[in-house]
Amino acid sequence: MAYGFDTLQIHAGARPDPATGARQTPIYQSTAYVFRDADHAAALFNLQEVGYIYSRLTNPTVAVLQERIATLEGGQGAVCCSSGHAAQIMALFPLMSPGKNVVASTRLYGGTITQFSQTIKRFGWSAKFVDFDDLDAVEAAIDDDTRAVFCEAVANPGGYITDLDAISAISDKAGIPLIVDNTSATPYLCRPIEHGATLVVHSTTKYLTGNGTVTGGCVVDSGNFDWSASDKFPSLSQPEPAYHGLKFHETFGPLAFTFHGIAIGLRDLGMTMNPQAAHYTLMGIETLSLRMDRHVENALKVAGWLEKDDRVSAVTYAGLESSPYHDRVAKICPKGAGGLFTFSLKAGYEACVKFVDAVEIFSHVANLGDTRSLVIHSASTTHRQLTEEQQKAAGAGPDVVRVSIGIEDADDLIADLDQALTKACG
Repeated sequence: MAYGFDTLQIHAGARPDPATGARQTPIYQSTAYVFRDADHAAALFNLQEVGYIYSRLTNPTVAVLQERIATLEGGQGAVCCSSGHAAQIMALFPLMSPGKNVVASTRLYGGTITQFSQTIKRFGWSAKFVDFDDLDAVEAAIDDDTRAVFCEAVANPGGYITDLDAISAISDKAGIPLIVDNTSATPYLCRPIEHGATLVVHSTTKYLTGNGTVTGGCVVDSGNFDWSASDKFPSLSQPEPAYHGLKFHETFGPLAFTFHGIAIGLRDLGMTMNPQAAHYTLMGIETLSLRMDRHVENALKVAGWLEKDDRVSAVTYAGLESSPYHDRVAKICPKGAGGLFTFSLKAGYEACVKFVDAVEIFSHVANLGDTRSLVIHSASTTHRQLTEEQQKAAGAGPDVVRVSIGIEDADDLIADLDQALTKACG
């Protein structure tokens, strides 16, 4: 039977605990698990049987979360890890090798731009940053050494919506996977796999958990990519020495990437999600659709008010009819454009700094996707490491404030913004 989203966000992956009958998924706070016998242990270590060995690899609480997120995204499997940044490395790890590159959107979270432009160089990887609205430029950037295309469905900080269908057509033509960060949209608003994504990554820290309590990440495998179609992805198509020559794609088919993420990625990188974090995120997901509907409703009302304010020079919310991305909402995010956007102050950088110091309901934090409304001046914080040119390309220029609209009373949020703007701009 095909269940609806609201049912799946509560039940997918979970069963009453067989030992106690506990209805909520227990926190299995255990590092290791007893084998039935020596043959059982050997089968687990040989990947001949699925089960629990050690919590760096697998944990029953985390396993429920993995299945739930994979189900909501329409994927075959998922691997949870310690943060969204960990998820990005986990996604690239089986695909890349020294000398290879990823073609990435210029409109990405500042930390991702730093990770891709600086940190991954230490692995011998590189990134080419392209405006993903320029489809010809995206196609031209792909070369024989490109191993992935990377973008955000709803880009942080500006809330820009990527034309995933057009981008996936380009990646498909090149025979390389499309990786989509769906953190800002969540599977309730956008399902990237339905638009051609091979892998979907999340910072579960944000909307999926929804309460600002724990960090986490997830990589969802669509199961749709043929890793053996070329020699570009030997980690998945060729014999793996650590498992006696096992070929992941040949052995596990549509779950090849998922099994590799656990058996190699978590085994060797060790970026494990702890079971308590998984528990908090599972509880958060139970109300995901309810929260996202309110985020969208509030964001549209607040953005509409800001757009009419004389102290504001621009608002980027794609839900506004004035947005150049408005036409993509119905196609990519049919239930709404999310709760994240930016606005620019005519008075510039110093006014932005005064503004974030003046808000009362909004919290000035480096996070998004909370039930609480959040604000940050990206140019002086999350995007501080970037050049001004990079900041502007990412939608985080010096005069830009990012807001993550929560689920409070929208009129109260507007009143708070109004008083803060008065203090900042006069």
